[in-house]
Amino acid sequence: MIDLDLSGKRAVLTGASLGIGAAAVRALADQGARVCFCSRGADNVAALSDYRPPRGDGSIRGFTADMADRRSVDAFMDGVLAEGPVDILVNNVGASPSRNFLYMSDDDWFSLFELNLMSAVRCTRRLLPGMRERKWGRVVMVSSGAALYPNAALIDYSASKAAMIAMGKALARKYGADNVLVNSVLPGLIHTPMWERAAGEVAAANGTTMEAVLAGNARAVPVGRYGTAEEVAAVIVFLCTSGASYINGAAITVDGGQGGHV
Repeated sequence: MIDLDLSGKRAVLTGASLGIGAAAVRALADQGARVCFCSRGADNVAALSDYRPPRGDGSIRGFTADMADRRSVDAFMDGVLAEGPVDILVNNVGASPSRNFLYMSDDDWFSLFELNLMSAVRCTRRLLPGMRERKWGRVVMVSSGAALYPNAALIDYSASKAAMIAMGKALARKYGADNVLVNSVLPGLIHTPMWERAAGEVAAANGTTMEAVLAGNARAVPVGRYGTAEEVAAVIVFLCTSGASYINGAAITVDGGQGGHV
């Protein structure tokens, strides 16, 4: 039997009020974990915090934090650790602005890496020592298929997500002996608010509809559709359980077969 029980485990997710993050928060709590998450929007934090998992041992606690700001990250980590040790970290927060490389400033690059990469660096750095001390930990980097197949319109995003995978693999080699397992999940086309916004921008630029853009994108996926946030969350949760106790340093695509690498 595969052990998916997370009773007694404490999990932290960053930028988790919508989409994949919110689905992962609910899924972890459904397996019995006590979950802390953060978002910039107080309304989103309140809405997700109202979710009640079917199991009595799972719970959800929301914090308001801006993961692009170092002081806000530190305050979030302080608040989380004040309530006890953490067993699971899911570095999920990220943004993917579409912009032209030739017109991007240094500040554009720095600000995106501050959010997408440095938030993961800072949270992992704070929580890793406790995991090592207790000889049990799971860290999941929510990267992107764009890390393997960079898009010229998302060049800084692709670079930041590739850096997350590299960091995850290096940490996996370093701390696997402490039973701290570090893996990356690479979502492909997932029907989330972020992809709807992107499709809306493409539709506006090309005089079509968001629905038409989404349908066209879906035809490029072998399974013929976008994935769901819950399908990605299921992989994230599995990697956090004892059922994945020999998976370390992996970069797992969740893309319906769209990626063609071997």
